This record gives sequence, C-alpha cells and structure tokens, in this order.
Amino acid sequence: MKIHKLSIVIPAYNEAKTIHLILDKIKEMDLVDGIQKELILVNDCSTDDTENAIQNYIKANTSLDIQYYKHEKNQGKGAALHTGISKASGDVLVIQDADLEYDPREYNILLKPIIEGFADVVYGSRFMGGKPHRILFFWHSIGNQFLTFLSNMFTNLNLTDMETCYKVFLTKHIQSLQLREKRFGFEPEVTAKIARIPDIRIYEVGISYYGRTYAEGKKINWRDGFRAIYAILKYNIWAR
Repeated sequence: MKIHKLSIVIPAYNEAKTIHLILDKIKEMDLVDGIQKELILVNDCSTDDTENAIQNYIKANTSLDIQYYKHEKNQGKGAALHTGISKASGDVLVIQDADLEYDPREYNILLKPIIEGFADVVYGSRFMGGKPHRILFFWHSIGNQFLTFLSNMFTNLNLTDMETCYKVFLTKHIQSLQLREKRFGFEPEVTAKIARIPDIRIYEVGISYYGRTYAEGKKINWRDGFRAIYAILKYNIWAR
C-alpha cells in the first residue's frame, strides 16, 4: 500500500517536562518511502505548563505539520484520542503517548506490514521480539496479560499486548468506529470494535518499552484495570 501521510495522535496530560523530548524524537525520525508526518496534539486540560511547552515548541518548529487542540475540561486519555482521531487526515494513524515509554524510531517497523500490503491494523507488542524492555511491576504485567487474555476470549484474536499504546490503523477504519470510552477503557473498546470489521487484517510486531514508575509520572492504576474489564465485557457482549 502506498502511504502518503502518517497522522500521529498525541494525547497529553501534565507532560510539560517531556513533551518536547518526544516531539524531538518524532521530528528527527525519517519515515520510509518519503511518508509525510502530521502531528495532532491534544492537551486534556493539563494543570501544569504543558500548554506553554507545546505552544513554544510549535513556534520554534514551524517546518513541522503540527495541529494543536485543547480540552477546556479534563475528560481522560480516551476523550483526547477521540478528538485527535477525528482531526486526522493521513492515510494511516498511529497513537503516541506524550511520555518517553515508547520510541517513535520504531514507526517504520509498525508500518511495514501495512506498506507491504498484509495488514490494515498493527499492534506494537511489548511482550514479543528482542527489543529492550524496562523491568518494572510484576502485578502490573500480570494484570496486562489477564486483560489481553480476557479480550482475546471474546474477539477470537491471539494478541499478546492488547493494552499497548502503539496501535496503527488505516485512518478510514479507526474513523469509522463510534468510540465512547473517555479514559483507559479506550484500549479494549477499540480492540473489540476493530476486530468486528469484516475481513480486517490485524498484525503484531515487537517493540521496545521504556516504562515509567509512578514517581516518574505513570498514571494508570488498579481502578483503570477494573474499568478495562468492564469495557471488555461491555463492548464484546452487552453493546454488540
């Protein structure tokens, strides 16, 4: 498949300290085949200096195609993604967190199955391949594996990492979905709904993972895990 433009959707909440670093990584990374980059930043009503950090970055990097949107009320990561997805104009869309846990230099790895005509959707798995992974929380990893297992039971997929941030979609597919989850229920909801598109081709590739501790700014917690279970049941059984 010939890709002309990649839309990079970046939800941000209180990421003033790192947002410029992730944007620098995206700026410095060259996509294969001359693919252009469209950055869509959505500030989910941050209470720190994220607003100024983004605005200053845009002013200093006028050659980059950056769209900026701001929620006047904090709504959650999922809601920020809804805004970003609706604004995308690229052929393909990737989700990118504003922290430094995922490496934009791996976009070309994620895009390869789509470019070669095999895939419509690609998930970047933190649990396969030989890429580096920071060793962190045992129970967090067990919870992630359980949520992926539960999701797979209903979608009949064999994903290894349903909760990964790195998800790449043909834009027409992700924009065709009616997404409702405003917080961390986004991952199981989008997986359930994308899996029901007729003849959809979903691939996984191994990626690296430079995880953060809670002291370093990690935001997901056990409540989000219970919401994810609810979302798996809701969008695979009750809301079909």
